[in-house]
Amino acid sequence: MTSKIPPVEDEINYFRELMGGVRRIRSDRVLPNHPKPPPHPIQTRKDQAPVMKTLLHSPYDPDDTQAGDTVSYYRPGVKKTILRKLGRGQYSVGAKIDLHGMTAAKAIEALTQFLKRAQHSPSRCVCIIHGKGHRSSDQGPVLKPLVNRWLRERDDVLAFCSARPADGGTGAVYALLRACK
Repeated sequence: MTSKIPPVEDEINYFRELMGGVRRIRSDRVLPNHPKPPPHPIQTRKDQAPVMKTLLHSPYDPDDTQAGDTVSYYRPGVKKTILRKLGRGQYSVGAKIDLHGMTAAKAIEALTQFLKRAQHSPSRCVCIIHGKGHRSSDQGPVLKPLVNRWLRERDDVLAFCSARPADGGTGAVYALLRACK
């Protein structure tokens, strides 16, 4: 099939017909960018006040502890420098217990016996390996929040915090015990 080429005059008229409503631009200046208006905050401080009050005054729930979270606690009356030294590994660890693979009931029983024995030893710093809960169900770690809550409730525990990476990191805690009476 061959196409018939229209004469030049017809091409010009055809082009003008296609461009019917188009106007020629007379300026090639670029329009300046106008500054954007400042964003309007979605929340104001007034809106945040009730939320902050709830967050600050709600009791700490150790069950919210997740696998990679660091934990720390020191009893009222214990200096914060003691907790800092504990976290740096500046106390020699007298004993370790590994709770990996235990059920919650067995872990608490083993930890109770371990802390009773450890309280009578010369070194009152212990390392409790609870694991990070990677092999737990999709509900998160089981032993980590349990150990976190349980150590807070014991009178013989002065302070505890997550261990250094060499000793298990967030899968273990150092605990400082009160001297035996």
